[in-house]
Amino acid sequence: MPNTPTRHKPILAVTMGDAAGIGPEVIVKALASPAVWRACRPIVIGSVPVLQREARRLSSSLTVLPLEGDHGQGPAIRGGRIPVFDPLKTPLGRVRAGRPARGPGAASVEFIKTAVRWAQSGCVSGMVTAPINKEALHLAGYPYPGHTELLADLTGAKQVGMMLMGGPLKILFVTTHLALRDVPGALTTPRVLQAIRLAHRAMKDYFRIPRPQIGVAALNPHAGEHGLFGSEEQDCIAPAVRLARRARIHASEPLPADTLFGAAVRGAYDVVVAMYHDQGLIPLKTVAFGRCVNVTVGLPIIRTSVDHGTAYDIVGKGKADPQSLVEAIKLASQLSAARGRVRKIS
Repeated sequence: MPNTPTRHKPILAVTMGDAAGIGPEVIVKALASPAVWRACRPIVIGSVPVLQREARRLSSSLTVLPLEGDHGQGPAIRGGRIPVFDPLKTPLGRVRAGRPARGPGAASVEFIKTAVRWAQSGCVSGMVTAPINKEALHLAGYPYPGHTELLADLTGAKQVGMMLMGGPLKILFVTTHLALRDVPGALTTPRVLQAIRLAHRAMKDYFRIPRPQIGVAALNPHAGEHGLFGSEEQDCIAPAVRLARRARIHASEPLPADTLFGAAVRGAYDVVVAMYHDQGLIPLKTVAFGRCVNVTVGLPIIRTSVDHGTAYDIVGKGKADPQSLVEAIKLASQLSAARGRVRKIS
């Protein structure tokens, strides 16, 4: 690991996620990347014994460095180590890999709560999250569908959105984890308008694009063909676009998804507003699989994440790819610098 000076680099909290998933593996692998240490000074918030076992299992050259104090104080942090702050009152014991369970679910929430507290107090410039498991969250008594909703509650954010980006595409979603049959009923003019506004805000605040061009996806084939194949475009999407344009937001009319994403790849749009999960993720992962990053827009803090889940089926096999986490850490570093929240390290 190169001995890169850490002065003026952002400090980032990296949460371990679900201990029964691939989070510990991708963290150990990612922190072995020189690109991470060139970008920031990472502090992992997670289980010390779990990460120690994972480092040994992977025969990593890195050693786990336990940190103390509520803000991760301890010995000097530098490459060659995995700095870990463990907020759990009772250390997480042996975890059954590849299975959702109450213990890892509850622990993953404690890691997130600590990272949010640090970010809100300015002790870190932002947070990066390894994957959690929704079933494990529910077993632990947290009825959230994912990180986004939990983070909104913890920070008091009223309007948040999930944006994923990779390669030439940035995509913000109107709906996320819903059954496909429930999507049409969930689309309303206020909800579509909120997504367009969040996309506009993200491009200006995070990427310094003064007049972002926003492509708005239709829900139905051929944008509904004037009501022949569905009326959602006429009923709620187009009205949201008209309201956005009145606010001087450059949003397209509802465009057929089969042509919109190709246009976005060629640079016609800075960001695309997708109506549902797979509408946006299929093209995104086609062009940038393994390199995508999730950004939560609308929070008072910077939060990025990997583009994958806990991948229970490959836990312990050494197959987990850390590249999405590396990209998420690099992006959080860039966003924190753009916001002027780089903490100077003495």
